[in-house]
Amino acid sequence: MTASVEVRRARAVAARVRLRAGRTGYLLGALCIAICTVMLLPLLMSVLASVKPTAEAAASPPTYLPHALSLDSYERLWTYQQGLPTYLANSLGTALLAIAFTLLLTIPAAYALARFPIPGKEVVFVFLLLALIVPYQALLTPMFLMFARIGLTNTLVGLAILHTAIQLPFSLYVLRNSLSAVPRELEEAAITDGASSLQVLLRISIPSAMPAIVTVALFAFIMSWNEFLGALVMMSRGSSFTLPLILAAARTETSLGGTDWGMLQAGITISIIPCVLVYLLLQRYYVSGLMTGAVK
Repeated sequence: MTASVEVRRARAVAARVRLRAGRTGYLLGALCIAICTVMLLPLLMSVLASVKPTAEAAASPPTYLPHALSLDSYERLWTYQQGLPTYLANSLGTALLAIAFTLLLTIPAAYALARFPIPGKEVVFVFLLLALIVPYQALLTPMFLMFARIGLTNTLVGLAILHTAIQLPFSLYVLRNSLSAVPRELEEAAITDGASSLQVLLRISIPSAMPAIVTVALFAFIMSWNEFLGALVMMSRGSSFTLPLILAAARTETSLGGTDWGMLQAGITISIIPCVLVYLLLQRYYVSGLMTGAVK
């Protein structure tokens, strides 16, 4: 009799635990759906606004769903000023240069700080990380004056150097911790076989730290692609503008007595697509690389 009572109690406790777990799961699911809705709804509204006819896109109060679909906004954006391909090429070229500069500088520096017996390297590492607390806006004026003297204003190389300077501290932090996590036994075995430090870096450390490298490249791309203020300061020729600059310029253009919202939203939609595609393609590397870079 006592055993049967204990069994019923155990079953009742297990049922309550399952019920509580089920409720918790439903609450977490509802919370995730709410967060996704809040994050994705503005993007969806931008896409819908970009395919509205010009008059409907400028209507006040606005309509949430287009009454008719039109690609006129994309056609106007394609031929706006120097043409959309020019601005896309400038943004893409700057982002690729920023990725290349960032990796060329941070991989050797991170490897040296992770493996070589440099005197006071922890102090040097912390000193380099202090740049994270300095807003890059404070550096724009001196960098512009320096770049103006050496002829790097209105050039993609100059803008890429600025973006690289912004990205360096974070990239160094991620790569240094990731390279420190590579087992030393692998490098010692390679050195025993006669490999040099450069060969160890190229054949052992870089392949082992590839998720962190991809993470750094992803962050550098997104930062360079979306950066506005530095490009605004460094670029003064229309042919050198990046996509964020031309979208800001389009904000002041008039159509039907106001901003051409359809063309502006078309530009925003196009600017979002590369970031989403790059993130989706590299998501697996991004998650693992960020974790190995953040946890030593």
